Amino acid sequence: MSHSKTKPDAAAPVDASGLEETIAYLAKRHRVSQAIVREIARKLGSGERSAIEREIARGKARR
Repeated sequence: MSHSKTKPDAAAPVDASGLEETIAYLAKRHRVSQAIVREIARKLGSGERSAIEREIARGKARR
């Protein structure tokens, strides 16, 4: 049995302009800077809006 060492492709790659629009929308909606939203998206490795919103809510709960 052989194992490949390649990483699986992302299920739905997000285009850069769509991700930037999502980041701007979320930053304005949750009243945080775009840099914070970008950092959360980078940490999660996902541009999925709901995942980013959950992480923002967790961060606000810690304050």
